[in-house]
Amino acid sequence: MTRRNDTLPSHPSVQVLERTFTLLEVLASREEPVSLKEISEKTGLHPSTAHRILNDLTIGRFVDRPEPGAYRLGMRLLELGNLVKARLSVRDTALGPMRELHKQIQQPVNLSVRQGDEIVYVERAYSERSGMQVVRAIGGRAPLHLTSVGKLFLAADDPQRVRAYATRTGLMGNTRNSLTQLPSLERELAQCRRLGMARDNEELELGVRCMAAGIYDDQGKLVAGLSISAPSDRLDESWAAKLQATADEISASLGYRKPVAL
Repeated sequence: MTRRNDTLPSHPSVQVLERTFTLLEVLASREEPVSLKEISEKTGLHPSTAHRILNDLTIGRFVDRPEPGAYRLGMRLLELGNLVKARLSVRDTALGPMRELHKQIQQPVNLSVRQGDEIVYVERAYSERSGMQVVRAIGGRAPLHLTSVGKLFLAADDPQRVRAYATRTGLMGNTRNSLTQLPSLERELAQCRRLGMARDNEELELGVRCMAAGIYDDQGKLVAGLSISAPSDRLDESWAAKLQATADEISASLGYRKPVAL
């Protein structure tokens, strides 16, 4: 049987991408800045071609130009690498507790992270016995304001950022329950802050309700959300305590120390 990876091309199909990757590899091979002349020699690219691509990478902060005619890898690559590292760390840490929570409630448990104006599902624990007709696929996306985890991230933003989000997205709805007006969303987010949890009341999909709790890193930053999805008539409010305890367990494993209430 042919594996999926065996069908992938060994080189990028777009020439400029192949050249970009080659340039980055040359920069990655040296700790100090590399001159345009040396880059051109090592890649076989004409200096003008290398210069044009490097300029575009500099604009995107993927490459730095510390001095005229010399280049090195930029901080944007470090930022993206840290994002990937954080997601992998959260996923690896969360998987065991997620499975244990699923055993207790027999409903799908989802792990999601924020990416721009959407949440991305990065892990799940579920079984065919859950009774759910739709299970969130890993890699699936949904607007922040239509999901319980997305609301956690919006609740962590300041009011100006929430308003900017509403302007960018138009708060488009999926169902009759979707929050498509900013005042309604702001009231919902205020409740999320008070309760420390968030809900999706058939706002993304009719017939499905969710509850979510936040996962925090060692700096106290919200890095992911843990949610339970269930048919609307089967969501049990007693699960909230179990969900919060599981999210707290994962956060503690990431180095988070929950503030002690006075």
